Amino acid sequence: MTDAAELVVTAYAFFAAGRTKRQPRFVTRRELAADAGLLRALAGVSGGVDHEVLARGLDLALRRGTLVAATAGDEELIAVNTPANRHALQRLAAEGVELTAPLPPAAGEAAPNIFELYEANIGSLTPLIAEDLRDAELRYPEAWIPEAFHEAAELNKRSWRYIETILKRWETEGPSYEKPGRDSEAEWLARRYREGKERAPTSRS
Repeated sequence: MTDAAELVVTAYAFFAAGRTKRQPRFVTRRELAADAGLLRALAGVSGGVDHEVLARGLDLALRRGTLVAATAGDEELIAVNTPANRHALQRLAAEGVELTAPLPPAAGEAAPNIFELYEANIGSLTPLIAEDLRDAELRYPEAWIPEAFHEAAELNKRSWRYIETILKRWETEGPSYEKPGRDSEAEWLARRYREGKERAPTSRS
């Protein structure tokens, strides 16, 4: 991907699909256009809020085949492109769909997503950083993300690389924010050494 808008829209579509309880997991174009979190992320890579950026990013993702769309009544349904989703969207397009439980927008009191946290604490998104953020969102527990940003901010280490280091450490040790006290650096290194020896394969004669 060379267009930041396509990358952000694709990543956000995966995120939105994970939040909905619909079967199949889809989001409508109208819901994406009304989602303040997505619009802020797009503004960060395009220099301003512009719904044409959303349309361009979505069109590129559909043409690439990462996402798939179908029209049902007045709604355009967007889903991650899998065989099951393609079949389900074709059925919904033929039978119609009622949005009895609309996808909740990311605005309001909802917890900020990883793109919003990055923009609020570090700065504007770039395509490479957006890809790293999406990978982290898939790899680490949801509750760790804001806590890692918070810890980095407390230490005045406002960089994604530092936050990623925190997350990788928690992946090995467990999150420090859940512990009554934090280890000193020497204790941390000693424990890593012990754990490394325990995981090391034993030689066979």
